[in-house]
Amino acid sequence: MTEQNSTKYEYLAEDPNFKVMPIMLSLIIGAFFAILNETLLNIALTTLMGEFNVTLPTVQWMATGFMLVMGVVIPASAVLLQWFTTRQLFLGTMIIFTIGTIICAAAPTFSILLVGRFIQAAGTGLLMPVIFNVFLLIFPPHKRGKIMGIVGLVIMFAPAIGPTLSGIIVEYLGWRFLFICVIPFALFSIAFAYKYLINVSEITKPKVDVLSLVYSTIGFGSLVYGFSSVGEEEAGFLSPDVYSFIIIGAAAIILFSVRQFKLDDPVLDLRVFKYPMYTHGVLMFLVIMMTMFSSEIILPVFMQGPLALSAATAGLLLLPGSILNGVMSPVMGHLFDKFGPRVLMIPASLVLSGTMFMMSRLDADTQPWMIIVGYILLMLAASAIIMPAETNGLNQLPKRLYPHGTSVMTTLQPVAGAMGVSVFISILNARQQHYLNQSATPENPGTINEAMIAGVELVYFIAFAISVIAVILGFLVYRAMPKDQEEEAQMETEDI
Repeated sequence: MTEQNSTKYEYLAEDPNFKVMPIMLSLIIGAFFAILNETLLNIALTTLMGEFNVTLPTVQWMATGFMLVMGVVIPASAVLLQWFTTRQLFLGTMIIFTIGTIICAAAPTFSILLVGRFIQAAGTGLLMPVIFNVFLLIFPPHKRGKIMGIVGLVIMFAPAIGPTLSGIIVEYLGWRFLFICVIPFALFSIAFAYKYLINVSEITKPKVDVLSLVYSTIGFGSLVYGFSSVGEEEAGFLSPDVYSFIIIGAAAIILFSVRQFKLDDPVLDLRVFKYPMYTHGVLMFLVIMMTMFSSEIILPVFMQGPLALSAATAGLLLLPGSILNGVMSPVMGHLFDKFGPRVLMIPASLVLSGTMFMMSRLDADTQPWMIIVGYILLMLAASAIIMPAETNGLNQLPKRLYPHGTSVMTTLQPVAGAMGVSVFISILNARQQHYLNQSATPENPGTINEAMIAGVELVYFIAFAISVIAVILGFLVYRAMPKDQEEEAQMETEDI
């Protein structure tokens, strides 16, 4: 197959002879099933505990280890994107993911199942930077919002249906079919990409700094592990097993960051943060992730506690918001292309902040419809902020920094995930414990529910305070112009 590295058009999507749809389908099919796999296993953890006779902290490595491996491999994606063609890298990541899936499906022991899961994570972690980078290279800035919105639909819709689909498969077919059902789609994605996917990136093969990769692996790996371990330790953040890994991780990341500025060919070029709208997009992304995690983690606990709802009912109450978030993502992307980021981000950040304040008033008398409405508003606000913020930030980067910009953003996802879960769960537990310690009847079920309500109220009030940052950022955003185009415009102005 002939590789295509250049064209007379600046962006390939502008070439009427260039077939965009096969490339998009190749990437999106692979992304959907790789991301679906992240949440597909959550419902089956209890089943796996009984199947392999392991404890809850052990089986949770299926989720924790997945995030850990992603945190380790994603920073290296910037280098890989410059060493291998688009086709080679996508096919390689999907083959790695498929091998991991086959190992999981046939695993005779928990250890082998965990190894397969780690291999899956390596493929999934490298996949998203490849997809973002390809779309940045193919589509001009004024069309990226809609395209990134379609990617957002995949990213949000796959996790939304994951738990529901998982419950049906586990109940009627068994846990191994969680992996068996994915295999044919992964193989189809590989075959489809082999036939239709071409190279769209420039291969420069920069020098690889091994010490940077060591710092990156230790830094992001230790940080994700440390934050992910908070819930397993009785002392929380005060446990030596937690804070020692967080300190080691933070120190290694500082060393990694300092070294990147000294290298001619950095593994992860942190100069992307010199571009204000890119930095703005990253900050907005982190704020939204934190507020979303406060709901995705805390709401199910609240509904199954003080509201005494079943796990299935709690999941169904959150499903409309999750699905609507995915469905609206392409719409928000189209609106971003047409009107720019301010029209979306300012009202969405205000809705987000108001929703967080409303959630901070939850109590035992809260009606289920209020949770449905609140979660829908939260997820609609998120869809109007996350992809537009990321796209607007990436739009300001020159092409040479696309691999680094996409890698930085995707690296932050597992880190933000681990931090969000651990911080909010720790706050909830600490507030609960304080309430029970002050109570004369700490063993009373009613008191326990009141303690949980107090914890949930505090978590959401903190989430409300964090969401105010999103409001401020919303008023500071402006439509970003690619830096190379901006410089050309300035030169033209100076010539005149």
